[in-house]
Amino acid sequence: MSVTIALEPPRQDGVIRLLNLSDAYAQSLYPPESNHLVDISTLEKPSVSFLVARNDSEIVGCCALVEAGDGTAEIKRMFVDPQARGLRVASRLMDRLEEIGREKGLHAIRLETGIHQPEAIGLYRKYGYGDIEPFGSYLPDPLSLFMEKRFI
Repeated sequence: MSVTIALEPPRQDGVIRLLNLSDAYAQSLYPPESNHLVDISTLEKPSVSFLVARNDSEIVGCCALVEAGDGTAEIKRMFVDPQARGLRVASRLMDRLEEIGREKGLHAIRLETGIHQPEAIGLYRKYGYGDIEPFGSYLPDPLSLFMEKRFI
């Protein structure tokens, strides 16, 4: 097995399958007003770096780094196929995502995740993300956790 991470367009069947799985998972955990999912057209914007993880040739994970235009960016649509868990796909995506952030000279990467996703929260904490107040257009939500990692 060989997991690779690369910048790829989001509009492809394997990615759409993952986004649909991600949507269903989020909808099973949270009410609509607490789901902050972005659509595929948002992921195609020039301000977005979209990463695809492949195990051999099969798409098994994805995430987006969405630049805010103020020296920060937000992680969106981080998802790994449940059947590919254990291959360190999420860690590999995070490594590449942060590398891109540094290459772009970002001073912070932020994210919103749900409180019922301990695996995601654990991953972000492992990478040094700390709790912050809601940012951007987010409003306070008891079901959301907002996190940030600053870069020098």
